[in-house]
Amino acid sequence: MSTDIQQFADADFCYLTTSGRVSGRPHTIEIWFALHEHTLYILAGGRDTSDWVKNIRKQAQIQVRINDTTFNGSGRIVSEEGEEDALARKLVFAKYTPRDSDDLTEWARTSLPVAINIMPA
Repeated sequence: MSTDIQQFADADFCYLTTSGRVSGRPHTIEIWFALHEHTLYILAGGRDTSDWVKNIRKQAQIQVRINDTTFNGSGRIVSEEGEEDALARKLVFAKYTPRDSDDLTEWARTSLPVAINIMPA
């Protein structure tokens, strides 16, 4: 039975597992996300200095766990200033602004958008 990732759209966070670019070992982080169809968008506040971004640049194959369900996917950096860039920022900002007391405007504007294309089950 396949699980549609859309059922997890309202989950608070996901666990992203990348392969270490040097060690090859799995590295997992907890991170905010937003979904659009079968693409999961996340924002890297540390931009290119984030280890998980460096790992995706080296090895695009990743895993995402939401609640107790794991999905395989392929990560990529979203091209800046395009339609997908604007969509990623808008989706993540809109999802978390009502949930967080901090002003997320600057974070959403300056973070590096990353897309995770979820593979069919």
